[in-house]
Amino acid sequence: MITKMTGTLNRVLDDEVRLQVGPIEYGLSVSESVRRVVQMRVNQEITFHVFQYFEGNNTGSRFIPRLIGFLTEAELEFFDLFCTVDKIGAKKALKAMARPVKEIADAILRQDARWLSTLPGIGAATAEQIVTTLKKKVTAYTMVKSPELPPDAPPTEKKAKGSAKKGEPEPVANVTPADGALIEDVYQALMGLGHSPIEARSRLDGLLTCGKPFGTLQDALALIYSQKG
Repeated sequence: MITKMTGTLNRVLDDEVRLQVGPIEYGLSVSESVRRVVQMRVNQEITFHVFQYFEGNNTGSRFIPRLIGFLTEAELEFFDLFCTVDKIGAKKALKAMARPVKEIADAILRQDARWLSTLPGIGAATAEQIVTTLKKKVTAYTMVKSPELPPDAPPTEKKAKGSAKKGEPEPVANVTPADGALIEDVYQALMGLGHSPIEARSRLDGLLTCGKPFGTLQDALALIYSQKG
């Protein structure tokens, strides 16, 4: 059974990353919270803690191996715990983990079913079931720190579109990536300003691909709202 994988991050898609391990490229499903942290680490080496399972069709005649990747062992353990809730399978648990583990665990501990029902795919009844099942099991996860980029991570390079003359290679601009905690703060701030999760994610993606550095939440929001569209 695969439990950990280290390789070069080739691509970050909407709900999956592509990891190059030797001559083989693996597809790992990831949560939205993990995606936000790793999206600026393309072409860098990264380690994922892995959950492996087999996905079957309704007739049970075909099983497809699936890999789910997390940045920390604590995230993987929390996901495994989340799957013990009645009617929550691997897919639903992964979709619901759009917020950091600490925030979800905090909500469960304070029995805030209303907050939990804002997670993707979690309705009111399921939120109540999560509280009932996990309220005595999540205390340790309320102290888990959100994953961050390593301080010595090299800057990601991005081409500045439209700045090269015809027939000449486009210049490459250095983008200074913010750490995972700041990216999460920006996302939560956008949500607090009234944006839907989809709008917040779109604006965050635009920020991280604009090629301009930012070091504080205020800088990030100023960049976001200075962009057209």
